[in-house]
Amino acid sequence: MQKLGDFKLPHFFNYPPYFTLQPVRDTREKQVQLWKELILDYCRTQKIFVIGLEEDFPLFSNAVIERSLTHEAREAFLSALVSEAGRAEWLDKGHRKCLILWHRIQDWADIILHFVKDNGLEDSVITVEEMRSGIECRGTELHGIDRTILMRALKLLEQKGKLAIFKGTSADDEGVKFSM
Repeated sequence: MQKLGDFKLPHFFNYPPYFTLQPVRDTREKQVQLWKELILDYCRTQKIFVIGLEEDFPLFSNAVIERSLTHEAREAFLSALVSEAGRAEWLDKGHRKCLILWHRIQDWADIILHFVKDNGLEDSVITVEEMRSGIECRGTELHGIDRTILMRALKLLEQKGKLAIFKGTSADDEGVKFSM
């Protein structure tokens, strides 16, 4: 089985037709589903939050079989993730950058609540930056989380009355007070 770093690639990755958009509807639907799962799985294990269509992305080419996805195919597979509620979003109108949500925002909010409980942070204040890169978050899914995703999950929890976000003088000193 072929690997990309420590990531095991699925068998279809070495099948040349999967690097070409398939014209038959049923075959394309299967192809799109496989690519969606592969992109989400790869991004989750590699902690990748943004894919640029114009940038080199390891999954979009396979040197072993000398195949690469066309721009059209890349956009089709990412658009399929975007159309699946809560899995991805275009970051720009030109569809050049895509925010990948291997966990939906609600799931990230649940992960934050578990993190708070596991670390005894109920009724505590912590900075947003500490949630992304502090000692407590090392080894958790929150370590290195994209700031946009983290803020959206925190705002969701704020709407539910689980916390309050405090604005600082800069983005680095925004704080969160948990009240659970």
